[in-house]
Amino acid sequence: MNFCSQCGKSISLKIPDGDNRERHVCDHCDTIHYQNPRVIAGCIPVVGDQVLLCRRAIEPRYGLWTLPAGFMENGESTLQGALRECVEEANARIDNPRLSGIFDIPHINQVYVFYRGMMNNMNFSPGAESLEVELFREQDIPWHELAFPVIELALHYHFEDAKCDRTDVRTGTIERPWQSPRS
Repeated sequence: MNFCSQCGKSISLKIPDGDNRERHVCDHCDTIHYQNPRVIAGCIPVVGDQVLLCRRAIEPRYGLWTLPAGFMENGESTLQGALRECVEEANARIDNPRLSGIFDIPHINQVYVFYRGMMNNMNFSPGAESLEVELFREQDIPWHELAFPVIELALHYHFEDAKCDRTDVRTGTIERPWQSPRS
């Protein structure tokens, strides 16, 4: 950030009075420009012992597999965002969504929120951001072709929890370097 969105003048990184970390502050009008983590909401669509994955048709990580998820829009809840992304990326809908996991990725300023639910029909198909969508059993997941470490972690917890009917919400932090729960 180089210029103030309020007055157009230059900004500096400094610690504002009463704060404890550097912020972008306008040198002219003293507006503080806060930058906060971005929230990604997504779904774990389930059919029996299978989950629905999408092969990405966009960067980053074009061609790799992911769960239907994306950045929240202003004015929507995490659940609304997750359900919207599921429809946008996989033309899929889930019933009785339950919060499944919240994962922090501090080094890239992101928080992922996943909901799990049973798909209410088999009429799924690729959306504009997906090359293909497919149901996978745990042993068939293309583990080495997953787009992001958080997807691997969410899937690992999902399958682990499904084996013992665990329903509590999983949490975690993904640090650099990523250590796969499968290794």
